[in-house]
Amino acid sequence: MKKLILSAAIVLGSLSTYAAILPITIEVVKTATIQEEYTEVKLEEVPVAITNALKVAYPNAVLDKAYINAKKEYKLDVTVGDKIGNLFADESGKWIQK
Repeated sequence: MKKLILSAAIVLGSLSTYAAILPITIEVVKTATIQEEYTEVKLEEVPVAITNALKVAYPNAVLDKAYINAKKEYKLDVTVGDKIGNLFADESGKWIQK
């Protein structure tokens, strides 16, 4: 009986020696968001090419506000039905993905 208990203790003791501690790694992810500076312009100052492109692409859209940045890119706040959103276009009326 003593040999059985001693054998069980040795077997259980040897199983616990295989347990390993994994190193803990911490990853740091840095995210930088660059916000472009837009200044508000009057709706009358928006180029005709942009207003025509807006009428073609979104016939029911209402232009609420317009903004311009240093690159002459326009940010348009529009309302279509009950949805409000932003569109971006260059001064020639081509749409920009942002």
